[in-house]
Amino acid sequence: MIARIAAMDHALLLACGGILVLLAIASAVGLTLRAVQKTPSPTIDNLNQRINAWWAMCLVFGLTLVVGPTGSLVLFGLLSFLALREYVTLIQTRRADHRTLFWTFFLFTPLQYYLLSIKWTGFFIVIPVYAFLFIPATMALAGDTKSFLERAAKIQWGLMICVYCLSYAPALLLLQIHDGYGPDAKLLLYLVIVCQLNDVLQYVFGKLFGRRKIAPTVSPNKTWEGFVGGTLSATAIGAALWWLTPFTPAISAVVALIITLLGFAGGLVMSAIKRDRGVKDFGAIIQGHGGILDRMDSVIFAAPVFFHIVRFFYGL
Repeated sequence: MIARIAAMDHALLLACGGILVLLAIASAVGLTLRAVQKTPSPTIDNLNQRINAWWAMCLVFGLTLVVGPTGSLVLFGLLSFLALREYVTLIQTRRADHRTLFWTFFLFTPLQYYLLSIKWTGFFIVIPVYAFLFIPATMALAGDTKSFLERAAKIQWGLMICVYCLSYAPALLLLQIHDGYGPDAKLLLYLVIVCQLNDVLQYVFGKLFGRRKIAPTVSPNKTWEGFVGGTLSATAIGAALWWLTPFTPAISAVVALIITLLGFAGGLVMSAIKRDRGVKDFGAIIQGHGGILDRMDSVIFAAPVFFHIVRFFYGL
C-alpha cells in the first residue's frame, strides 16, 4: 500500500490533499457553529451529519485509489448492488418476479463488473442487449401477465441506472489515453469532484438566493438561482482542475458544464421517482445524506457521457 501511494503522481496527491483540507475547514466551521448556537438547530446538526458522512465517503473512496482499479471495481460493484436494492424496494413487484430479480442481482450485476475487470468491451452491450431480452423472457416463463410491461420496464430501468450507468465511473480507470496520460484515478476523481460540488453548490446558492422554483412538484428545493449559481461555480472549478485531465482549460470548462447539466438532470429524475413512490430518500445508509441513490444520482447520469467523451476524443 505504501508503495502504491508513493507511485501516485503529483496531480493526484495534490487533489486528494486539497479535498482533505476542505473537509477539515468544513469540520471546523461545523463544530464552531454548534458550539456558539444558543438553542438546538436542526440545520446545523444536519450540516455536521453531512460533513461526517463526507469524511467517511472520502476515506472509502481514497482507500480504493490506493488499492487501484480492482478496489474501485469492488467498491462500485457494491454501490451498484446496494443502489439496486434501494430501487427494488420502492417498485411494485410480484412473486413471479423473484427469479428474474435473482438473475438481475446475482448474474448481471457481477457480470458487468467482471467484464470491466478483464477490460472486455463487451460490457457495453451485455445489459442493454442481453439483459434487455433476458428479463422479459424469464418473466414470461413465470406465467404472470398482470402489469407485465410495467413490471419488466421497471426492472430493466433499475438495472440500467443502478448497474450499467454507474459502472461507467470505474470504467474510466481502464481507459488508455494518448500522450501518455493514465490510466489512473484522476479522471474518476475529476468526475466525482465536479458532480458532488455541483450538488453542494446548487444547494448552497439555492438556500442563499433561491426564489424561483424550477420544478416545484418534483423537487421543491431546486431553484433557478441555485441551478445557475451552482452550475457556473462547478463549471469554473472543473476548468480550474484541467490539470487532472487530458483537456485544455477551455475544454475542461465545456466538459465540466456537460457534467453539471447531466448531474442536475439525474437529480431531477431521481427526485421524480421518489415523489412518485412517496418517499423523501431512497434509503438511510448514509447519515445525513439518505441512500446510495441519493448521493450517486448525478454520477449515474454524468458518468456514461463523460466516459464516451474521453474515449472518443482522447482514447487510443
